[in-house]
Amino acid sequence: MILHAVAKAGEAQRPWLVFLHGFAGDSREWMEVGERFSRHPRLYIDLPGHGGSSALYARDLDEVCLQLRATLVSYNILNYWLVGYSLGGRIAMYSCCQNPVGLKGVVVEGGHPGLTAAAREARWLSDARWAQRFRHEPLTDVFNHWYRQPVFAGLSAAQRRELVAIRCDNSGEALAAMLEATSLAGQPNLRPALRRCDIPFYYLCGEHDHKFRALGAELAAPCLLINDAGHNAHRENPNGTAACLAHILRY
Repeated sequence: MILHAVAKAGEAQRPWLVFLHGFAGDSREWMEVGERFSRHPRLYIDLPGHGGSSALYARDLDEVCLQLRATLVSYNILNYWLVGYSLGGRIAMYSCCQNPVGLKGVVVEGGHPGLTAAAREARWLSDARWAQRFRHEPLTDVFNHWYRQPVFAGLSAAQRRELVAIRCDNSGEALAAMLEATSLAGQPNLRPALRRCDIPFYYLCGEHDHKFRALGAELAAPCLLINDAGHNAHRENPNGTAACLAHILRY
């Protein structure tokens, strides 16, 4: 299946920048950063269950990666970087470990490389509870609680209200299905595979995102900090995020 995406033209000799949003986001999520790289062709993807791909479903991360590759082929993208946030970052790392043809590099913002076996059961129970809430409760109520999780503690009240308003455009059923299909509980520990991977890999995180700063330090990859930002760094500090990406691309 082909995922919905927004394509922007750039110089033909430059690699594409393929942007993957986080859970409950869509193709608009990265545009404020991505449009600063107008010399590169850009592709902003709607992941399954989100945005223009809300009617598409995936059984697991493997199927998401197959949909991603089919989408890239449909745009004749043979030379590209993956840039992903949170869920999109996990998909980018998972794809990177499979050494797909044409992938030149990966940039991950706040993506989790994988849980220990002992932590997976608790995560699955948590994700299953959230999925039930997405299916049966008003999205405004669910997202008001979602963005009060500790990882989002750095959000101001205004930032939280903005995110809740944006995210309520989604389908609760579609989000629930995607949360179950891509739960961190079902993702393998990607650390060993990432260490073996020859593809350039960079990790970004907000300076106040202590959990993901610690996770980034575990990876055999350059970790770039985005100042004055927490877990949702590209929204909280798009200038800092763009500067990090420019450094990576030598833009």
